[in-house]
Amino acid sequence: MQKQGQVVKLWFRSQLTADFSVLPVGISLLLLSIIFQTLNSRFLSGENLANLISQNVPLALIATGSVLMLLIGEIDLSVGVVSGLAASIIISLNVSNGWSPASSIAIGVAVAAAIGLSNGFFVTKFGLPSFVVTLAGLLTWQGVQFTVLRSSGTINIPDGFISSLMSTYLSPSLGYYCALIAIFIYSLSIFNNFRKRKKAGLKLKSVRGSIIKILLLAFIALGLVRLLNSNRGVSGALVFLLIVVSIIDYITRRTRFGRNLFAIGGNLEAASRVGINVKRVKVAVFIMGAILAATGGIFASSRLLAVSTQSGGSDLLLNAIAAAVIGGTSLFGGRGSVWAAVLGTLVIGFISNGMDLMNFGSETKLIVTGLVLLAAVSVDSVLRSKYRKRG
Repeated sequence: MQKQGQVVKLWFRSQLTADFSVLPVGISLLLLSIIFQTLNSRFLSGENLANLISQNVPLALIATGSVLMLLIGEIDLSVGVVSGLAASIIISLNVSNGWSPASSIAIGVAVAAAIGLSNGFFVTKFGLPSFVVTLAGLLTWQGVQFTVLRSSGTINIPDGFISSLMSTYLSPSLGYYCALIAIFIYSLSIFNNFRKRKKAGLKLKSVRGSIIKILLLAFIALGLVRLLNSNRGVSGALVFLLIVVSIIDYITRRTRFGRNLFAIGGNLEAASRVGINVKRVKVAVFIMGAILAATGGIFASSRLLAVSTQSGGSDLLLNAIAAAVIGGTSLFGGRGSVWAAVLGTLVIGFISNGMDLMNFGSETKLIVTGLVLLAAVSVDSVLRSKYRKRG
């Protein structure tokens, strides 16, 4: 018994100090769930979870782009406005000008990609700080958005493809199938990683720890599907989000491009000396961030069934960056995971939703979210210090 307890303790410590650890934010989500469920039994109901997911899918998509930016040590302050501008262009073309949904979305995403290319060009060509370039973009593209919507200020979205993006739900059985597929793919990835490390003669990860991770994922995935099936079912938007994040996670962790991101964020000078085309990688990341922002803007407009001059504004930008940092992505570059965007978004969503159920005011939600952000940065600093000491 003592030996088993020591094994669990060592595994817990390894997860806490490992790079890209999700354990601290996972514990935060567990504590928030217990607290709000105790205070209000509706918190973990299928209906409330469905609403929480609907509210936060757009933010998670935008925050995923922010993670990519932070990985290379840059920041994009225009992602919120870009999401609003792209959505405004898409809805204006589709509703006001009669374009097909596919053509409208293609144009809106292309405009966002062009904005990302422009940001990357000024940062890499002239050596300007991304903070300054994207701050200028925030003001510029907000003006363009106002111009696009000048005639009406608000455009309502009728029934159709775009409006269905956030209102499509899977059947109960299909929801379980998706969960089982996700569990199988995750298990397969762990097995392949174990096989490759063994073949390369590297130190193998704990089998018991891997089994614990798989069982934990299975418990969470199947439990979530069960709760959502008690209401309307698993949201198609949630499935889309998880697919997008999985693809980007694979790119960042399993491809040369992804390794270049971490290398640039970890040590820019060293990355340049080993032959990495830093400028090309940075431009690509700015484009990817803008495209993800546009995608988030589309889903946000679908949820509200309208687009207006307020789209992409308010605290969207701050929440996107906060979600990335709360999820464990370092502000200093070179450390993080795109899943941090999802986990950080959940933390912000849990706080906001739970306090809404308790009838707290906006000022209280802002204070608590700010304190959580400060705690996340503090944990990141402590873990970074411990990780460096261990070499």
